[in-house]
Amino acid sequence: MTFDFDQLFDRHHTGSTKWSRYPADVLPMWVADMDFAAPPVIIEALQQRLLHPLLGYSVAQDNLREAIVTDLWNKYSWQVKPQELIFLPGVESGFNMALKALVQAQQNVVVQVPNYPPLRHAPGHWGLNKVELEFNAQADGTYATPLDALRESLKGGGALLLSNPHNPLGKVFDREELQVVADICAAQDAWIISDEIHAELCFDGRVHIPTASLSSEISKRTITLMSASKAYNIAGLKTSFMIIQDAALRERVNHARCGMVDSVNPLGMEATRVAYSEAAPWLAELKTYLQANRDWLVNAVRTRLPGVSINVPQGTYLAWLDCTALDLPDPQRFFLEQGKVGLSAGLDFGDAHQQFVRLNFGCPRALLEEGIARMERALANRNL
Repeated sequence: MTFDFDQLFDRHHTGSTKWSRYPADVLPMWVADMDFAAPPVIIEALQQRLLHPLLGYSVAQDNLREAIVTDLWNKYSWQVKPQELIFLPGVESGFNMALKALVQAQQNVVVQVPNYPPLRHAPGHWGLNKVELEFNAQADGTYATPLDALRESLKGGGALLLSNPHNPLGKVFDREELQVVADICAAQDAWIISDEIHAELCFDGRVHIPTASLSSEISKRTITLMSASKAYNIAGLKTSFMIIQDAALRERVNHARCGMVDSVNPLGMEATRVAYSEAAPWLAELKTYLQANRDWLVNAVRTRLPGVSINVPQGTYLAWLDCTALDLPDPQRFFLEQGKVGLSAGLDFGDAHQQFVRLNFGCPRALLEEGIARMERALANRNL
């Protein structure tokens, strides 16, 4: 392997959100931030950029737009024009802009749960009606959209807030299901606001399908949110982009900045350009490492953590652990206090998910092994 994903870094005292939340004796495995060094080619490009001492307000250059357009075509056979990109400091600001611009007070915003907390909370920022739809857990360990409930919830228009690949389930929508979901939105004249920030991180040969790439009709009602931040581990540079292919829709959504959403920083844009144009070898090795971590984790949970169950994530670097059989009042607190492992609380992802925790396996194997060992000891000590 050309890149060393086993290298350990001490992230304490670096301002890291992930490593600052808990005391130093807690192993943080919560927020979607990998514990790998960013691609060397990105670090080198940033160092080169810093030889120029001015860091003023910046706009996206043509080479950044072209890098993204080329990448979208190479990865997904999706033809996007440079002018169809809107740059933002984060996907969260993007889906909030879209909701503000497009959804009326009497309409519903559908969120499939469990789901990423900022997506769940976004409708409430604008006083909109939120409908949370539970995925249907399948016997084969996958999750399916409740199509009839989706159709009913979108009567009168509104919007679907889609997470694909899904956080926290690791679900990667296949073409058939994605098409049916999009067709329902089209039939109900509803918008699709699609958070595709984990698009590059699909396992077992799967390839992400951008919702807007399904058809020209679907693209006219879809706002796509993407970023290099997750796959290339540069989230702190706060750079993302919307893809809106319909010109009138693009202008309408972009107008919703309303003085709240500012421009993007120059280092973030440079890192994004390099990620999409030069960091493919690093990404390929990362995916291999993450898939191996996933496989190790699934086996470890099933063999070493009695009472905890896991479905195999199809993408992302996030695992959704079901702790129902442990009969604990609060699994996240238990593993924090008894195991010194900081996981994400299931209740953050949906009101019915108190018995779940989310674990980030985007880390060197040694940290993953340490986290599972701590959880294993906590469960063993509980049964003494």
